[in-house]
Amino acid sequence: MAHSKTPDRRVIAAAAVLMQVCLGILYSWAVFRAPLSQLYGWDKTVTIAPYRWSILFFTIGMVIAGFWQDRKGPRLVGTAGGLLLGTGCVLAAWIGHTPAGLIFSYGMVAGLGVGFAYVTPIATCIKWFPDKRGLLVGLAVMGFGVGSLLFAPLLEALIGSDPERLAVTIPRTFLLLAAIFFTFVTGAAQFFIVPPQGWKPEGWTPPVTQSLAASHFTPTRMLASPHFYVLWVLYFLGTSVGLTVIGEAAPLVKELSGSSALLSGGAALGVMSLFNGAGRLFWGASSDRAGRKAVLIAMSLLSALACGLILPGTSSFLAVLAGICIVGFCYGGYLAIMPSIAADYFGSTHIGANYGILFSAWGAAGFLVPGYFAAVIQTAKSQGDVALGYNQVFYTLAAVSLAGLLVTCASRKPCA
Repeated sequence: MAHSKTPDRRVIAAAAVLMQVCLGILYSWAVFRAPLSQLYGWDKTVTIAPYRWSILFFTIGMVIAGFWQDRKGPRLVGTAGGLLLGTGCVLAAWIGHTPAGLIFSYGMVAGLGVGFAYVTPIATCIKWFPDKRGLLVGLAVMGFGVGSLLFAPLLEALIGSDPERLAVTIPRTFLLLAAIFFTFVTGAAQFFIVPPQGWKPEGWTPPVTQSLAASHFTPTRMLASPHFYVLWVLYFLGTSVGLTVIGEAAPLVKELSGSSALLSGGAALGVMSLFNGAGRLFWGASSDRAGRKAVLIAMSLLSALACGLILPGTSSFLAVLAGICIVGFCYGGYLAIMPSIAADYFGSTHIGANYGILFSAWGAAGFLVPGYFAAVIQTAKSQGDVALGYNQVFYTLAAVSLAGLLVTCASRKPCA
């Protein structure tokens, strides 16, 4: 897509952050779980289901949108994502009184919209900021991570705590969200274009490893490389930990801390999201200086520390909050670093499609892992010892973090 006047790339970056903040609604689903359970009597495995399905369709949307935006540009695809996300929330207001209706509307339609929109600012920023790839991708996806900081308290206020009004406030909340997404996600998409052919930042010379034509893998060539599958497993393991804790954050604070909790579940989720977003910027920028692998190793160790030592066996609100914030801080790094690693390993020419395919690891983790652990916790709760269920989950997640560390050490960049 050629343009006679090169736009200010800082404006594109600002639009990317705005869009990602809106898309961060996905991480606020935990706020809906207790009100839905109170209103309809649904258990944990039912209330976690729309979150799991939204992650699955987010991933499907990412793969489709990655190929589509490489061919048609990010503006069209981002706009389609905003329209789908808003439509999903409208449908949730109408048919969200049943598990199947909520899975279809919020999980499938809105999740697909998030996937369509999410890939466009990442691919666009990678192409406009080859000189600061880790930093700018981290900044863009930081918005997604901190979205819950804004949305979680907003959702709590809109839904309220009056059981007699939940049948009114929950659908009304979905309608307000739809208006926000129709306006701001589709609006931000209008700023997305790709750089002119041959463009590079003034005064910047690409490193030799980035300028090799052979490094620009097509999706087919990438899928034929064993290096892709190592990255896929690494992404799956690393994000399983954060996705599980995010999905359980609000009930976790209430059930483990009880009356000692200094914040509501939604407020604690908002604080966690602040660390999630900060981690995306911190780890993304750090990876430009210290290297991607060193940063991934540090993230794995910190996650293992939080899940293996801080969270198990505690009923202290501050310990619970510290643990989930450390997990969120490390989890955010994967969302910032993996797009940059994909570009480092396979080039930026086909980054939309390539990263969309790699992102399927995140989707698989989000669909399979939180649901499994929600069932573990539900079983323990039905037996009268919910703390035991959480401990089982935390120790398992610590082991997953250490497995991710081993895979990180085994990862290698393909030869050009």
